[in-house]
Amino acid sequence: MQFTESLRKNEDFLKVYKNGRSHGNRYLVMYVLENGTGQNRLGISVSKKVGNSVVRHRVKRLVKESYRLHESLFNSGLDLVVVARRSAAAVGYHEVLGALLYLAGLHGITNKEKG
Repeated sequence: MQFTESLRKNEDFLKVYKNGRSHGNRYLVMYVLENGTGQNRLGISVSKKVGNSVVRHRVKRLVKESYRLHESLFNSGLDLVVVARRSAAAVGYHEVLGALLYLAGLHGITNKEKG
């Protein structure tokens, strides 16, 4: 299984927003940019519009866990930024997982033989 780092610096997020491709659905928006390394970097952004800190942290944990458990399905060498929409505050793990995998499929960043 590959190891994914976190995107932490604002400049890294801005680079992905500016140069990456984006697709969205009801719950999430995903930005993808190739980073030229052998591993992925995941960044999660949840605005205050989504809810209070408890709700925002819950959404962030759901996205992170959904990605972690299905990390082997994703291609390597990508910077991924996942932005949660307001509607993500009211859904559970399976809806977030479905939204994440759907967006990965739209971007074409999943390994077909494993998925």
